[in-house]
Amino acid sequence: MSRHDPYAALRVRNYRLFLIGSLVANLGSQMLTVAVGWELYERTHSAMALGWVGLVQFVPVILFTLPAGHLADRFARHRLLAVAHSVLALAALGLAVVSIGKFGVGWMYACLFAIGVVRAIGIPAGQSLMPLLVPRETFSNAVTWRSTSFQLASTVGPAVGGFLIAATHHASVVYVAEVVLALTFVACLFTLRVPTNAAAPTSAVTLASLLAGVRFVYGTKLILAAMTLDMFAVLLGGATALLPVYAKDILHVGPTGLGWLRAMPAVGSLVMGMMLAHLPPMRRAGRTLVSAVIGFGIATIIFGISRWYWLSLTMLFATGICDSVSVVVRHTLVQTRTPDALRGRVSAVNGLFISCSNEMGGFESGLVAACFNAVISVVSGGVGTILVVLGVTGLWPELARLKELHKAETPVTAEEEEERAKP
Repeated sequence: MSRHDPYAALRVRNYRLFLIGSLVANLGSQMLTVAVGWELYERTHSAMALGWVGLVQFVPVILFTLPAGHLADRFARHRLLAVAHSVLALAALGLAVVSIGKFGVGWMYACLFAIGVVRAIGIPAGQSLMPLLVPRETFSNAVTWRSTSFQLASTVGPAVGGFLIAATHHASVVYVAEVVLALTFVACLFTLRVPTNAAAPTSAVTLASLLAGVRFVYGTKLILAAMTLDMFAVLLGGATALLPVYAKDILHVGPTGLGWLRAMPAVGSLVMGMMLAHLPPMRRAGRTLVSAVIGFGIATIIFGISRWYWLSLTMLFATGICDSVSVVVRHTLVQTRTPDALRGRVSAVNGLFISCSNEMGGFESGLVAACFNAVISVVSGGVGTILVVLGVTGLWPELARLKELHKAETPVTAEEEEERAKP
């Protein structure tokens, strides 16, 4: 038996460049999020102004992600991603101009809408590009390192953004930094040596071809089960939206404590990502995924009822650990079980699942908390997560029986793919 290489993906030139660029880009995005929130609240003193930020960026994801998945199956994915991040750089430059010139906040929302369009394009292009960068047997290792780099950016980025704002007393410096970081990712993408999409369809764009990813996911029970499990776990079990309530009214730890509460899930994901990279490939991936989501629900319940700050931190750390396992298994399963001719469109569906669960999860938590209280909201969400696991494994028992993630795929030609897409 060959020895497991925890750095297998990092030894591939294409992947190293992509990972470095992704890390830099994610750092910039996290910094920008902090700067936008700080400046909007400074200028408006309105919590509702902050609420519009998420909606303005979420709408284009809903509108454009599926068409963007079709683009990712028709054009060179790394070039599409480079175009998207070039637009991101322009949007960040626009934010800097608005900030320096003290123009109306409506212009900030226009720039944020453009960033949402970039996100819609980047989700399917970025996810479907990765299988072209590394050999199949190292793909889960590649997913692990990318997830780890994202969590590192999520931990460091907000701190760097906050430091720059504190040092300069202005958000524009962060927007300019984002321009530089986004263009750095573009430069990395243009240095990749990537094969053309294996089976890019050449027929006319139709509604059926646009929905081919939806049809494939619906017809592939393992992928549908994994996406459903992850979506409802995040939708019901996320306590992030209510952390300010816990910090102020329940744990009484103030803003500094809130910062640590927000950081703990990312720290847990970062630690688990490093562990997964050094561990051998999963032998019982389905059982591991199910256990991780159950663990996520249990940790959420304990956090919900905890009145001890250190226990609350530990449980949020545990949710990050469980979420990291879920991300690696789901993303590897989706990309390795999908023919290249459909990867863009299937990645678009996956992105919609993720976006809907994140945005609607915050709304669900707030709504239940408004009707009852924060503790009931969080605890009921954790219970709901466990019930979802039972329901999904009951509907699709093959998910829990899944062993190896790297099952060989059957090549699908463009003609076969388009034929499958027909009603």
